[in-house]
Amino acid sequence: MSESKFSIVKDCEIGEGTIIKDFTNIYKTKIGKNSKIHSFVYIEEGVEIGDNVIIRPHSVITEGIKIGNDVFIGQSVQTINDLYPKTTIRTKVLKTIIKDNAIIGTGSIIFPVTIGKNSFVAAGSVVTKDVEDFSVVAGNPAKKIGDTTDQAFMRKQNLRDEGKDPRKY
Repeated sequence: MSESKFSIVKDCEIGEGTIIKDFTNIYKTKIGKNSKIHSFVYIEEGVEIGDNVIIRPHSVITEGIKIGNDVFIGQSVQTINDLYPKTTIRTKVLKTIIKDNAIIGTGSIIFPVTIGKNSFVAAGSVVTKDVEDFSVVAGNPAKKIGDTTDQAFMRKQNLRDEGKDPRKY
C-alpha cells in the first residue's frame, strides 16, 4: 500500500500494489491487489473489495458491501445499507454485491441490490432493484436500457479505448 499522511486506514487488510490517496477513511476493510482508492472516499467496516478496483473521489461505501474484481466506481457514488434507519437501535445491515467488471457511473445511488457482472450503471442512476449480468441501466429509478454485449455499446467502448470521443460516432 502506498503511504498516505492524511488518511485513516484502521484495521484493514490491503493487497500488494494498492494505492490509497490522502483524505480517505477506511475501517476494518479487506482490499485486494492493485486497487486504487481516491481522495475523500469513506469506506465502512466489513467491506470486501477485490483486485484492480478503482473507487473515484467522494464516494461512500457503507458497511457490509462486497465489491468484485475489476470494478470501476465513479465519483460521488453513494451506497445505502439500511432502508429504515433508526437512531435508537442498531438495525440489520442489508447486503449489496457488486460483481466482477461492473461499472458504476458518477453520482449513482446504490440501494441494497446485486449489480451483475459486466454490467454498466449510467451516471446519476438510482438503483433500487438487482441489475442482471451484462445489463446497461439508467435513470431514477434505474431501468434496463441495453446490454454490454450489444455491438453498438462495445463499439463505443472500443472508440474510448482508442482515445476517441464515442459521442462523436
